[in-house]
Amino acid sequence: MRPRRPLRLGVLLLLGYLVLSFTAGVFVAEGTLHPGRRSLTAKDETLAQGIAGNHDSDLSDVTIPARDGVTLSAWSIRPRKSNGKAVILLHGLSDNRLGMIGYAELLMGHGFSILMPDARGHGASGGQLATFGLLESDDIRRWFDWLQQNQHPGCIFGFAESMGAAQLLQSLQGEPHFCAVAAESPFSSFREIAYDRVGQFFRTGPWLGRTVLRPIVEVAFGYARWKYHMDFEQVSPERIVAMTKVPVMLIHGQIDSNIPIRHSRRIAAGNRHVVLWEVPNADHCGAITIAHRELEQKLIGWFDGYSNPASNAAFDNVQRRALVAAD
Repeated sequence: MRPRRPLRLGVLLLLGYLVLSFTAGVFVAEGTLHPGRRSLTAKDETLAQGIAGNHDSDLSDVTIPARDGVTLSAWSIRPRKSNGKAVILLHGLSDNRLGMIGYAELLMGHGFSILMPDARGHGASGGQLATFGLLESDDIRRWFDWLQQNQHPGCIFGFAESMGAAQLLQSLQGEPHFCAVAAESPFSSFREIAYDRVGQFFRTGPWLGRTVLRPIVEVAFGYARWKYHMDFEQVSPERIVAMTKVPVMLIHGQIDSNIPIRHSRRIAAGNRHVVLWEVPNADHCGAITIAHRELEQKLIGWFDGYSNPASNAAFDNVQRRALVAAD
């Protein structure tokens, strides 16, 4: 009888591991799809109105319907002395459009019109789920169409950070008409960032999520497909950027503790035309704090370089790389 005891113990431990993995996977999936919502307040609106006024710009509220009927909300800010170009700004996870106001100020100072949407499930936009690009890609295309139809800018650019950066890059699969985009601290794929998140919970690297705790990741992906019909294997900015012809600049802090810099390096490795600016001593989305002047110069230079077909032809690969070279 004694030889069976270790076997029984092993079976019980395996069953416990599987039950724990299933429970944790469901918990992770639900928590990821239902992030905290930072509501947009009247105080936020007043603050944004004041900032727009200080830059001789007009702010207005805009709403559009998403494909699934969800109402999407944004601010449109138009300088009275516009340069005729527009930028769509996209915020990060559990934030709202106000989180991008610093970038809006920077761009308004150079005459760009700004569109600042709340992602679905965030701020004043409708929707209960954050899908990290699966549904948001079409939302971004609809905002792009709204700008074209209502403001007729000569060029539409995109700039985003973190979750918004990944969504912006993911949207390039179906919206090839951006003149150029810039993305700060994006993840390379939803699977890759899932490995990071599991490891970060235990203060290890992504290896833990790829090995010992991989069943948690697999359950989370499977649960999202079963309950919400969301295939997160399709969320892969790395794959989309490898195929896009839209000029892409990546910005990533070298000491990013939230989304490690290897994600941007993976994206850049798949398309030799992508430019990556690695920001020394910058943590997650920290370029505007650590290197504000350099960020302004590089971002405006990037957009100006793709403002019309003539400048696009002149803005060759050597010049693009020189733009983001170390100062």
